[in-house]
Amino acid sequence: MGKVYLIGAGPGDEELLTLKAARILSTCTAVMYDRLVNSSILRHLNNNCEIYYCGKEPGCHYKTQEEINEMLVSLAKKGHIVGRIKGGDPFVFGRGGEEILHLRKENIEFEVIPGITSALSVLNYAGIPVTHRKIAQSFHVFTGKSAEELNIDWNSIATLKGTLIFLMGLGNLQHISFKLIESGMEPNCPCAVIMRGTTAKQRKVVGTLQNIVEKVKESGLQSPCIIVVGNVVNFQKQFAWYEKKPLFGKNICVTRSKGQARQLREKLLDMGAEVTEINSIQIKNRDEKLNSYLQHLEQYNYVVFTSVNGVNIFFNKLLTEGIDIRKIKASFAAIGAATAEAIRSKGVIPEIIAEQFVAEALFDKLTKYVKPGDRILIPRSKNARPYLREALTEFGCQVDEVHIYEVILGELKDERGFDEVDIVLFTSPSTVENTIAMVGIEKVKSKECIAIGPITQKALIEKNIPCKVCDQYSVEGIIKKLLEIRGE
Repeated sequence: MGKVYLIGAGPGDEELLTLKAARILSTCTAVMYDRLVNSSILRHLNNNCEIYYCGKEPGCHYKTQEEINEMLVSLAKKGHIVGRIKGGDPFVFGRGGEEILHLRKENIEFEVIPGITSALSVLNYAGIPVTHRKIAQSFHVFTGKSAEELNIDWNSIATLKGTLIFLMGLGNLQHISFKLIESGMEPNCPCAVIMRGTTAKQRKVVGTLQNIVEKVKESGLQSPCIIVVGNVVNFQKQFAWYEKKPLFGKNICVTRSKGQARQLREKLLDMGAEVTEINSIQIKNRDEKLNSYLQHLEQYNYVVFTSVNGVNIFFNKLLTEGIDIRKIKASFAAIGAATAEAIRSKGVIPEIIAEQFVAEALFDKLTKYVKPGDRILIPRSKNARPYLREALTEFGCQVDEVHIYEVILGELKDERGFDEVDIVLFTSPSTVENTIAMVGIEKVKSKECIAIGPITQKALIEKNIPCKVCDQYSVEGIIKKLLEIRGE
């Protein structure tokens, strides 16, 4: 018999997932996730985890609650560690209690991992404090989804001095505002409606109970939304912070491998973007190809790296085989700032660095140092262009190009996530080819595309995909280009 974890995934911002939730997700062998769960959270899963989408969208249920209950039981009885991922918190209008009762009936072990509820976090991201001294000493959370059917004592809640919060209530906004005014609340009481808070699609409309319905109609807000009523709404301009971030409102797709995506993803998140991570490439380690070269490393004059992956795999191989780096007498060369930094992180200072992330620039730089007859080792990808090896050989050098890894097609955990994307970042021709294979060329063409450099730009142009190209072939260059686009 397996076990079920009911996991609160938070309101939408992927970084609001708790540490415990992330740790447990990495151990799950099967997960079931809802519509309001940010698909980026799925990156915490192990590669062998089974993934089931069971979102319940307005007017279109992929699975009924009864089907979800039965599926939890079925997976657990097969021996799975099941992660039942729910938006917000499992017990804040999340129907977690119903699922637990069903698990108990079948004697299946379960555990609940709380999540940050949208009732609090969405207001924080919208610049609205839930409570404030001398203004709101309490807050009250209601489901707005079926407000007309609920046995709400409107006369009582209309006299409360605290903040009123209605979740999932956009469709009943008119009924809610009418009942509050009818029950004695001031028509000019501040009111705000926040759509998809903590995400790139966050929007808010601010008004009063009397005019909020008309304002929302004009704005075109769509579910899911949170309604907040109370004087704390007046702080929304003073306390706003999320909407002021330079990349707020943009969902940016990073197509690199999982290991390479982290630095860029975190920079984008800090700047207010929502990040959709599609690991379009996977790195297949082939470091055994180095075996026949390790015994005569001291014979090389230069070791040339063309990627961060090449650096990491090469140095990890030395460590695994117990080879002292001091055995290498060669000078080190790198293409691009990121590759150079990766070499420095190993305690080695590269002597030659090509600032532009193209093989031609590295060859031009190398010819100022190397001479005919020099022995050069190039540990790199099997998918790399042959230009550098061919140019150095023609120059008269003895070149050993060793394919220590291979770039292969990655795995797409949730294709729906790409639909939310505004901008796609491509960092190599492989990411172009593989992303197209994963989501389809028409979907890629519908997005704004950015290429890290001219080689990647060429791969996009060959597919008739319009794109912009970075002036600097680095993470900093990508950020600069994104800010330029944002300012247009």
